[in-house]
Amino acid sequence: MENYFDAFIAAFNGTVRYTWKSILFEVPWYKNYFWGLIAISFAVWLLEILFPWRKNQSIFRKDFWLDAFYMFFNFFIFTIIISGVYKILELIFGQFGIGAESLALINTSNWPIWLELVVFFILLDFVQWLTHVCLHKFGFLWQFHQVHHSVKEMGFAAHLRYHWMENILYKPLKTLGVMLLGGFEPEQAYIVHFAAITIGHLNHANIKLTYGPLKYIFNNPVMHLYHHSYELPKGSFGVNFGISLSLWDYIFKTNYVPEDSGTIVLGYPGDERMPKNFLQQLVYGFIKRK
Repeated sequence: MENYFDAFIAAFNGTVRYTWKSILFEVPWYKNYFWGLIAISFAVWLLEILFPWRKNQSIFRKDFWLDAFYMFFNFFIFTIIISGVYKILELIFGQFGIGAESLALINTSNWPIWLELVVFFILLDFVQWLTHVCLHKFGFLWQFHQVHHSVKEMGFAAHLRYHWMENILYKPLKTLGVMLLGGFEPEQAYIVHFAAITIGHLNHANIKLTYGPLKYIFNNPVMHLYHHSYELPKGSFGVNFGISLSLWDYIFKTNYVPEDSGTIVLGYPGDERMPKNFLQQLVYGFIKRK
């Protein structure tokens, strides 16, 4: 038990130190997620200001500051809190001989780096797409995902407004995907992560982009807006589940973009019961509601 406690503290402190070093610019700029997130956010926000799709939407839209706080909570604060738990799980699985190398199906270490990154990107995106489908399909998971879908006006920061339980679901599955690809993230994985942040911000932004023929490969703001639509096609539990890639929705026939005015109502039936403040949303999904 003492070993687990020491591992928890070491992982927690290590994540705190790395985050603090990032804030102080002591981490190389190309790996600095703290300032990288801020830079990407300002760039996409500037595009929203210069080229707004919904021109009647305020620059500081509804829940702008709530969503901005969610960005830093989910990306940094919760990561620090949970880092020790993941380290303990790693030790527990290790006792049963389950580790990175033991689950590896493909050894990508000898591949060209560009190919390794592309496969890494595609595999992680599919894992997230499948997890996203489950968040909509299963009621007990949907209770948590409702926090994300309570957004009533879309903007870049809505990308990272989600319940902390989604971190619990996504992180192990993403880690499993990494383990299947030789056990470790490619050294240049930061390229994939920054690309995913940028695409996610753009998908939620108040900008009209479709990327032409590439819309069948990459998710985009028009397609993703309909994922947040209040009204869904009859009999559907959701549409356009793509994270970075729209490819999976076209393959599995979950794509749906009937028009592109951008004027649809967002949310879900019953979203008026969603608490408006962050602290109440933290426990949302655990409390039985009438």
